[in-house]
Amino acid sequence: MTTLTIVMPVYNERATLRTALDRLLAVDMPIETEVVVVDDGSTDGCTDTIADLVESGAVTLYVQRPNQGKGAALRRGIAEAKGELLTILDADLEYDPADFPALVQPILDGDAKVVYGARSYGGHAAYSFWFVIGNKMLALWASLLFDAWLTDIETCLKVAPTDHWRRVDLRSDGFGIEAELTGKLLAMKERIFEVPISYRARGREEGKKIQWTDGVAALWILLRIRLRGK
Repeated sequence: MTTLTIVMPVYNERATLRTALDRLLAVDMPIETEVVVVDDGSTDGCTDTIADLVESGAVTLYVQRPNQGKGAALRRGIAEAKGELLTILDADLEYDPADFPALVQPILDGDAKVVYGARSYGGHAAYSFWFVIGNKMLALWASLLFDAWLTDIETCLKVAPTDHWRRVDLRSDGFGIEAELTGKLLAMKERIFEVPISYRARGREEGKKIQWTDGVAALWILLRIRLRGK
């Protein structure tokens, strides 16, 4: 694996998009990296802030109209990706792109095919008590269903061969896509390598959109995949 595509789904992230990309492009990546931004029907003109990056070729931009959800944006990015490996980075500054080299390294060393960035929850990283408990319950539920041991399945930072991303045929349109990907990878008997990463949770006032209903949907998605696998 010698090339990586980083897909960034974007919806009304004018306040953070440029900073997120500047931080990403400043990282010294161990392999050739393509950055793909998919604007999912934004109405705040956020992509105007990165016009120079698009013009220079540092970033490739695709625009979808109307807004179709995070899952649809990711499917577009996966379809357009040219790298042999693929990962995702949200534009909300919760994740540090400086963690990418450590995530890619186990794959380059031949120790893994799929690597997840596992978050640890300190005071600055915990959006709320129930947010942390919900994430831990989802990881435990996935581990139980698929006879594995994972600590964080809702992490954004997941690195896998692009062929794997396409093979699992993701269908979810919202936040359930994280659980769907994990369930389908585990159903393929893929062992997931976890690497610690840094994380800073943002609050509702900063635009955090995930709801408790997304957690319930993720539980059902994992169970459905497990039952179909049997």
